[in-house]
Amino acid sequence: MAQVKELRERTGAGIVNCKKALAENNGDIEKAIDFLREKGLAAAAKRAGRAAEQGVVGSYIHGGGKIGVLVEVNCETDFVARTEEFQQLVKDLAMQVAAANPRCVRREDISEAELERERTVYQTQAEASGKPVQVIEKIVSGKVEKFYSEVCLLEQAYIREPSKSVQEIVNDAVSKTGENIVVHRFARFQIGEASTAEKGTE
Repeated sequence: MAQVKELRERTGAGIVNCKKALAENNGDIEKAIDFLREKGLAAAAKRAGRAAEQGVVGSYIHGGGKIGVLVEVNCETDFVARTEEFQQLVKDLAMQVAAANPRCVRREDISEAELERERTVYQTQAEASGKPVQVIEKIVSGKVEKFYSEVCLLEQAYIREPSKSVQEIVNDAVSKTGENIVVHRFARFQIGEASTAEKGTE
């Protein structure tokens, strides 16, 4: 965790990406920094504090009208918002929501109460295996990360390129446009569901 903290402070990249960078480079901080820079993650992080007040609300209809998605993606200028590349990104994100059915945009959107419920279930399951405490802790931690990767849009595997996360796809767009890009919120509607809710609040 000390290495993750140092890497975050030096690059501004997110916790998940810092952990991945360290794992890919056997804990070598300098190589992890280069890894993040090559992926465009360090550069994206530097732009993250800049205001993103322009953007597009995109839509996608799937399955003959059985599933519909609205997604709001923000950028810094109207010029970038009107580019073909940005419009395509928004469409791709709407398709991701339709196909992968995330529950929120990012892990911070999950309430502590819900997360604690998940942890309790994983803890009970792991304890039933009879494994040592240290192993149980790793199992629970791994299942929590898997939970995030399933329900958080930005942490899901990108449907068009599963080796990358949705966040990495957004970061690629940040590197190309030179602007901060924020997935603000989305709403997914499916015929037969009792209710739908707008998700994402940033």
